[in-house]
Amino acid sequence: MRKGFKMKLYPGMAKEYECRHNLLWDEMKDMIHEYGGSNYSIFLDEETNILFGYLEIEDEALWNKSADTEICRKWWDYMADIMETNPDNSPVSEDLKMVFHLD
Repeated sequence: MRKGFKMKLYPGMAKEYECRHNLLWDEMKDMIHEYGGSNYSIFLDEETNILFGYLEIEDEALWNKSADTEICRKWWDYMADIMETNPDNSPVSEDLKMVFHLD
């Protein structure tokens, strides 16, 4: 299953966002794979600070459970100072509708 979503960085935080992801914790990588995530990419529109995420998952219900893991919550807390977040520090994220795919 393919998922597309968008999030938003605070102004001037693009470089820091990229740096933190280039040093993504091994525990976070393991959790993503454990909960069925793969082929994960994030792109940035530098004019708007909008991030576009693309992820392939095995099962929506399993993937949704990843939000309850300790490492995911720790990552959200770590990222909260550079991007728009909800009260629990999860990123404000909007799922996008796929309108075309070609293998």
